[in-house]
Amino acid sequence: MRKAKPKKRQILPDPVFHDVKVTKFVNHLMYDGKKNTSFEIFYTALETVKSKMQNEEKSALEIWKKALENVTPQVEVKSRRVGGATFQVPTEIRPDRKESISMKNLIGYARKRGGKTMADKLASEIMDAFNEQGGAFKRKEDMHKMAEANRAFAHFRF
Repeated sequence: MRKAKPKKRQILPDPVFHDVKVTKFVNHLMYDGKKNTSFEIFYTALETVKSKMQNEEKSALEIWKKALENVTPQVEVKSRRVGGATFQVPTEIRPDRKESISMKNLIGYARKRGGKTMADKLASEIMDAFNEQGGAFKRKEDMHKMAEANRAFAHFRF
């Protein structure tokens, strides 16, 4: 690379929970720079989670963090050409990329869900992920299965 690496931007913590991870999630959720709308959707979803899961001793934020942890993949497969053949090579994922993938999957599968509002969809996807089910959790399981199936090509790692 000719140029120097770009500086990592400092992400400010969110106004309610004072957590940087929440702001990152809201940034992934945001469309067209509408951050306030994204914050409203996220906080409404957490309120819904709190009301529906009252028997849990954890707070809504802890439930969301556990849900994110449940959909975070550890390995992924990358295509690698070796001698004219393309192999799916399993590789470890960097911690920042793990976080990003889990957030994107959670939001993506929430958007695909049926439901009234995005807050409702997000809340139900968070609850499903917390209970180790739903689209985002299934996606993580599929990634792991794929990596396991292609473990024989792990020596092609770059």
